[in-house]
Amino acid sequence: QVQLVESGGGSVQAGGSLRLSCAASGYTYSSYCMGWFRQAPGKEREWVAGIRSDGNTMYADSVKGRFTVSKDNAKNTLDLQMNSLKPEDTAMYYCAAGPYARGYCNYNYWGQGTQVTVSS
Repeated sequence: QVQLVESGGGSVQAGGSLRLSCAASGYTYSSYCMGWFRQAPGKEREWVAGIRSDGNTMYADSVKGRFTVSKDNAKNTLDLQMNSLKPEDTAMYYCAAGPYARGYCNYNYWGQGTQVTVSS
C-alpha cells in the first residue's frame, strides 16, 4: 500500500524559506508523477509543483523561480524547497503521487498534509 508522509511545515516571516519533505513507501510504478498541492482556507486545492519519473519538473506560475521540487531516489523522498515566501503561500501543503500514463499525471495517492504559514 502506498503511503506518503509530509514533514517540514511551519511558520515563517515573508521572505523566509522552508523545506518540505514527503517520505514515500509502497510505490512500485516505473512511470510516475510526484507532486505538491496546496489548499488555503476557503479556496480550492491547487497544484504547486511536480516531478516525473523521467526527471522532468514543472511549476505553477505563482511559484516559479521561488520553489524547487526534487526527488531523492536513494531515500525515496520528494522535497519542496520554498524560498522568498509570501503571505499568499500560506496553506496546507499536500504530497501526491500516481502513475504517469498517456501524458497525464494521475494523482491517486495523497499524504495528510503539512501546514505552512507565512506572516507579513
